[in-house]
Amino acid sequence: MRTAVTLCRVPEAAAGPFVFHDPLPDGFAKAAAFGFDAVELFLEGPDAVRVEEIEALRQRHGLAIAAVGTGAGMVKHGLSLTDVHPEKRRGALDFLLRMVELGGRLGAPAILGSMQGRWTAEVPREQALDWLAAALREAGNLAAKHGVPFIYEPLNRYETNLFNQLVPAAEFLDERGLENVVLLADLFHMNIEERDMAEALRLAASRVGHVHWADTNRRAMGLGHGDPAPVLAVLREISYAGYLSAEVLPLPDPETAARRTILSLSCIR
Repeated sequence: MRTAVTLCRVPEAAAGPFVFHDPLPDGFAKAAAFGFDAVELFLEGPDAVRVEEIEALRQRHGLAIAAVGTGAGMVKHGLSLTDVHPEKRRGALDFLLRMVELGGRLGAPAILGSMQGRWTAEVPREQALDWLAAALREAGNLAAKHGVPFIYEPLNRYETNLFNQLVPAAEFLDERGLENVVLLADLFHMNIEERDMAEALRLAASRVGHVHWADTNRRAMGLGHGDPAPVLAVLREISYAGYLSAEVLPLPDPETAARRTILSLSCIR
């Protein structure tokens, strides 16, 4: 297992659960100084930063790119893959695929979270799931061309009504025959939705490809009331080899959040 920290450059997400909001050179330097293996990037869009600039920073600081988020598609551009308006859905899919391409050029998977949207009175659940499956198929196929997976994130009930738990999401991927698509197990969302986080990870093991390492209050692990020991135990049991990435609020300050995250993961070194 490897460590990662979130670095956000989306002004509209300034209050979001990201440790660093610094300019990229400063954010990369801080991630390396605290001892993380990688950064997870949240950018305004696929053309916000040149790949060459990111690659130069990655090499300079000896970091990997754990993943690239696509949330700016929703928070900045208002795009959703399950929007009732066809032009909005097309725009969302185009944005998503361009982010997959960006991640692929960096050797990193892209993450689908908030852009998945939800079903509504205007968009029945089965229709929304068909649109979601079609988008996941295209994204997974494109990511495969770069030798990386595509990451789908079940969110809590307040953010989506499509999938809130790991096992139903894994079953959906299997039933639809969606290859090269893995799940993001976000411990904050799981704390809300799962009866037993460790058991959910165990049952969905074949599809788990990324972990957001956060305490129950979305602060760094150790600053809430969660017990990470059962989660770490099952991750070892299932031979999870991916990232444990700190998608947490920068509280009480970014430095403390980063330090506490590294401390909570010292046992995996």
